[in-house]
Amino acid sequence: MLILAVDTSAQSGSLALLRGPTVLMHRVISSDEPYSASLLREAMKMLDGARISFEEIDLFAVNAGPGSFTGLRVGLTTIKGWAEVWGKPIAAVSGLEAIAIQICGSVAPGSLIAAAIDARRGQIFGALFRSRDDGSGLLDRLGDEVLANADEFLQSLPPHVGGDDVFALACLQPEAVQPAIQRLGSRIEVVSDVLAPFIGQLGYAKARRGDVIDALHLDANYIRRSDAEMNWKSD
Repeated sequence: MLILAVDTSAQSGSLALLRGPTVLMHRVISSDEPYSASLLREAMKMLDGARISFEEIDLFAVNAGPGSFTGLRVGLTTIKGWAEVWGKPIAAVSGLEAIAIQICGSVAPGSLIAAAIDARRGQIFGALFRSRDDGSGLLDRLGDEVLANADEFLQSLPPHVGGDDVFALACLQPEAVQPAIQRLGSRIEVVSDVLAPFIGQLGYAKARRGDVIDALHLDANYIRRSDAEMNWKSD
């Protein structure tokens, strides 16, 4: 199965090409120009370098959020177009899971892993996961993905977190959670912000379970409303 994975959830994004769970190559998308101008060009460069055409792609995997409203919108709209043109399925993947999965191999099976992304305005996007006991290297999410300040998020976690359970927090921006996590007494793992390879691997796992959608049903998980929507509601 050939997979083209896309992440446009932050100012700098990435693309990855995978065969099954194996990453064949990836590209970092420069933040010097908008995704609307660069995404297709960078995808074509990557596919041309691998001598693979769009017609050969079996699955599109995309970071569906949370993250930048504009970035996610451009990425998902592009994936919708590609999937519709080529008639291929889509795996919509959580960016928080793509962050958490990066440290799954460094903790014992059954461990708790929280993931956090700086959401600006003194808030983070966060979620809690448990690594599976079956040796698959996959995660199960516990509860909803949330928008809160770091203290609120950590205080909302189950009482046993930081106690008997092994617990680590994976993040891209440690400064957004450092004071709160130190008060909890757990450790921070700073992970790669090149998320597309992990989006692709999680997308492959979802496809194997039959958890795919078509272009019509692809939607973003913004969690927080856009500035335009909030400003309109307040008028």
